[in-house]
Amino acid sequence: MEKYEKQGHLIYHGDALEILQSEIADESIDLIFIDPPYNMGKQFSNFQDKWPSEAEYIKWAYEWIDQCIRVLAPTGTIYLMASTQFMPYFDLYVREKLTILSRIIWFYDSSGVQAKKYYGSMYEPILHCVKNANSYCFNTDDILVEAKTGAKRKLIDYRGKVPKPYNTKKVPGNVWEFPRVRYRMNEYENHPTQKPEALLSRIIRASSYQGNTILDPFAGTFTTAAVAKSLGRKSISIETQDEYLKIGLRRVLEMKEHLGEELLAVKKKMEVKNGRSTIRNDQTGDLFNAN
Repeated sequence: MEKYEKQGHLIYHGDALEILQSEIADESIDLIFIDPPYNMGKQFSNFQDKWPSEAEYIKWAYEWIDQCIRVLAPTGTIYLMASTQFMPYFDLYVREKLTILSRIIWFYDSSGVQAKKYYGSMYEPILHCVKNANSYCFNTDDILVEAKTGAKRKLIDYRGKVPKPYNTKKVPGNVWEFPRVRYRMNEYENHPTQKPEALLSRIIRASSYQGNTILDPFAGTFTTAAVAKSLGRKSISIETQDEYLKIGLRRVLEMKEHLGEELLAVKKKMEVKNGRSTIRNDQTGDLFNAN
């Protein structure tokens, strides 16, 4: 296990369950975002996301869920993602230990070939859970979105004694539409299941205050920590893969090199057609300026 820290942002390099058990104190975390391996067979650097059986995967998942609940503050919040196949198991288990306030659908369009003989999946489920249903953080004013009835259609509500316009802003519902991270996006990192900054921004703004500590036990591209930093929160991230650790060291701790290797953002080849010829541009993304 290795540990790196700078200005309120801590990165652990090692096994998530072991580090949760040994390094994170009881009731010390205000917000936890969990985007675990989905047991779908994807290749994550040197790790293949596939357990010998579904029962073994679920047993492993319940262990880190219990640890996350242990370290969550009494007024804390957990957002838990999973595949559509395994979310029912997580939901049944978590509802016995926490209050599930919302079951969120992250919906996205999908380019490329979809399923041909069944309905393809175009969403990922998220549980929004709290320890204390009577005392938790939810910053309504920080996440308001346009209410089309009032903002676009300009309708009047005649149900009260005095007619009044409908509100132009509202709290988002539980179906969130954010595009998946694509190669040409500035925030893109080389990772098969990168989550978008916009998704994490809504979660962090809604369910934490400035100065709060946010934990991501499966950090991946470290979007949680990068967004937390940009919003004035502290972060703790855990990542097992060397390749992805280097993303966090660069993106969150602003390190320029690690073990003699220069830490560089993804260098992308872009083709721009001007009508007569093709111009090739090398683009190195800033990828997330967390300052």
